[in-house]
Amino acid sequence: MNHFFAYLDRLKLIRRWGLMRNIEQENDMEHSMQTAMIAHGLAVLGNRRYNRHVNPETVVTLALYHDASEALTGDLPTPVKYRNPEMQTAYHDIENRARQRLLGMLPDDLQADFAPYIQPDEASECWQLVKAADRISAYLKCLTEEKLGNGEFAKAKETILESLTSSSLPEVKDFLESFVPSYTLTPDELSRG
Repeated sequence: MNHFFAYLDRLKLIRRWGLMRNIEQENDMEHSMQTAMIAHGLAVLGNRRYNRHVNPETVVTLALYHDASEALTGDLPTPVKYRNPEMQTAYHDIENRARQRLLGMLPDDLQADFAPYIQPDEASECWQLVKAADRISAYLKCLTEEKLGNGEFAKAKETILESLTSSSLPEVKDFLESFVPSYTLTPDELSRG
C-alpha cells in the first residue's frame, strides 16, 4: 500500500493564511491549482515574448506539487517562516524532510519520476516561474479579500506587489498588466468584455 496520493489529497484540508482573518477561505489544493494555471501562463508568455525555452508542462507540474510537503507540515505562515535566518533554515530543513518522506511513500520504481517535482531544482528557470506564480496567487488572494471589504490584507498586498514589480522576470510584469486587472471585475463586467 502506498500513501502518496492519499496524503496529497489532504492538501484540501490545509488552510492558508492562518494568521489572517479571511472572508473567503483558501486551501492548499485550490492554491496549487491557481498557481499551476498562472505558472503555465508565465511559461507561455516567457516563451512567446521573452525568448525563454521552458517546457510549460514541466512548469505546471512543478506548480501542482510546489506545496506538496505541506500535506505533512501544514502551512506555516510567511511571517513565521521568514522571521529570521535561523527560522528560515530550520523550516527549509523540515520542508526537505517532508519532501523525502513523501517520495518514500511512492513505489520504488516511480520515485525517480516524481523526484524532480517533489524535490525541485530551486535554481532552475522553471522553478523561478513557479515561485513568481506563487507570489501572484498570493497577490490575487489579497485583491479578493480587499474586494470583499477585508482591510487586513492591505499590508500583505502592498508587500507582495512590491516584490512582484521588482521581479527580474518580464513575464511577471506582463501578467500583472495583462491579466490581473480582470480579477477586480464583477461577473457582469467580465461578460461585457
